[in-house]
Amino acid sequence: MLNFYYSDSINLFLEKSIESIIGEIAITNQFGNNQNEVFAWENQIKILKEALGGKDGLLYFEFSVPRMGKRIDCLLIIQNIVFILEFKVGEKEFHTHNIEQVWDYALDLKSFHQPSHDSILIPILIATNAKNSIIEFKTTSHNDFLFKPIKTNASDLKIAIEKALDSFGDLERKIGNSYAKGSYQPVPTIIEAAVSLYKNHTVEEITKSDSDAKNLNRTTNYISEQIRFAKSFGKKIICFVTGVPGAGKTLVGLKVATDHLDKELGDSSVYLSGNGPLVAVLQEALARDKVEQERSKGNRITKNEALKGVKSFIQIIHHYRDEYLRDKSAPYDHVAIFDEAQRAWTKDQTINFMVRKKGILGFDSSEPEFLISCLDRHKDWAVIVCLVGGGQEINTGEAGISEWITAIKTKFRDWETHISPHLFDSEYNAMDSILDLKNECKVVFNPDLHLGVSMRSIRAEKLSLFVKQLLDLKKEESKQTLESFQEQYPIVITRSIESAKTWLKEKARGSERYGIVVSSQAYRLKPLAIDVRSPINPVHWFLNGKDDIRSSYFLEDVATEFQVQGLELDWACVTWDGDLRYSDSGWKTFSFKGNKWQKINKEERQKYLINAYRVLLTRARKGMVLVVPEGNPEDHSRLPEFYDKTFEYFKSMGLRTIS
Repeated sequence: MLNFYYSDSINLFLEKSIESIIGEIAITNQFGNNQNEVFAWENQIKILKEALGGKDGLLYFEFSVPRMGKRIDCLLIIQNIVFILEFKVGEKEFHTHNIEQVWDYALDLKSFHQPSHDSILIPILIATNAKNSIIEFKTTSHNDFLFKPIKTNASDLKIAIEKALDSFGDLERKIGNSYAKGSYQPVPTIIEAAVSLYKNHTVEEITKSDSDAKNLNRTTNYISEQIRFAKSFGKKIICFVTGVPGAGKTLVGLKVATDHLDKELGDSSVYLSGNGPLVAVLQEALARDKVEQERSKGNRITKNEALKGVKSFIQIIHHYRDEYLRDKSAPYDHVAIFDEAQRAWTKDQTINFMVRKKGILGFDSSEPEFLISCLDRHKDWAVIVCLVGGGQEINTGEAGISEWITAIKTKFRDWETHISPHLFDSEYNAMDSILDLKNECKVVFNPDLHLGVSMRSIRAEKLSLFVKQLLDLKKEESKQTLESFQEQYPIVITRSIESAKTWLKEKARGSERYGIVVSSQAYRLKPLAIDVRSPINPVHWFLNGKDDIRSSYFLEDVATEFQVQGLELDWACVTWDGDLRYSDSGWKTFSFKGNKWQKINKEERQKYLINAYRVLLTRARKGMVLVVPEGNPEDHSRLPEFYDKTFEYFKSMGLRTIS
């Protein structure tokens, strides 16, 4: 159920005085006595009284949008139409960010509010002092009864509403009083989730209220139980959480971390990730939100001040490691959450790094072994939570999860190990090491440590399965899976990057984020104005708006698997190169050296490249376009045969081609 500050029938609203309506809102104590707010309310009520004469329906003020943490100025229900109104009192222009604001409100309702799924939604931006209005009812290719925002001034709002009712109003179909009571099941991005959890929201408030949220709650509750048990009985416990891509592993980690931020209780936690771009983006998003929240209260705070608090909560794992190389005491935190634990370094990689970069001789541990040893310094208790993604090792020296298991077996046998049974799955490559551990240490298997449903894809929970089948070359199976969600989650293919850009812009609505993602080995996309050697700043790319050329929206800078792993877009363009080529005998993997492609023969590097494309193909929440270039017969590094079979493979699955 969604809440609001004030609700009435339009008839009763018209009968009441402005003072009476404001008084009813004030009684609820839902907003303060800020004179600017009262002034805006007075104007909105006056405009609505003039616009709604003779109408019959319902009216809500400050209608909540929990996922966004905001409220709609006014929501009107007349006959079978829901009007979403955003007032800009005194404004003379229809600014882009204001248009996106009211569109985002409507999109949120359309996507997550059950009664809105099949309703006609018409967002309207009212710049009260604008000279002219733009009243055009335009739909999009989505065909979901959500119109593009109408732009009116104060006096023309009445005309806009009447035109809508004349064109689309159906007296036979009415939306009843149950609209606000309808089920609301949001699916936040990881950035939205981090911001909400940092504000002490619960998982239920920011995620779907069905089985997905229950799955998340079971996992977080189980981990919290182990933390309480370890603290009460002086135990040391390590938990391994598995999950399909986008199932919410990072959300679980953030939830556990935010639940244990109170240092006075002696069980403070830290969220650690080796994913530098993810950490940078989350830190920046939390800091920006903190600054905005404090300024809305009249408090002055700089972003650097906000970042100090955030960085004690979310840290890059390598900074944490380096700190406790220097400091031999036990960490302040008793609970450490390691996200993407499978990406921790092997023993050889760690030793090599310590010699080359740190000048440390005699270091003899893998990264997992050293990280466990840091928490093991506590004399009383400690808990480690390892969040594990299957098939997502994308860089040389990444150990996979077996290195953690080996470290426990050889050095930390007194630690209790709690494992998701899915860690036996082939994609984790850890079965033998787990069986060895089980024979010598206490191991507890619990299904609550697995997250089995993708939450990233709002409309396509089967996306991760489809991507796995596609990369496993199970064509018939992937074709069947695709058919089950293609209508709700569009995936198209093209040979033209320009066609792909047009498709993205057409599909994205409001502030929905879109961008181009490519393999870090895609060196021969330069003729398409794509240069993977030109690094992006992930903070600008993921957080900045459409007016910033560094943002993903400009479709100039591209992100690779290293910058997007763990993060999300609404709509993605995955541009393929000759580094991964389909053939009847399996995927052919190549790296570009000097002036030509060289075949990758080492099995480990082949796996990294395929996993890179797995990451790219699971970034989009709402849909994606795959670009497989045509190549150039006059360019030996971009011959058509490097691309054609891959394109035909995708086409054979039933993916729709756009030109």
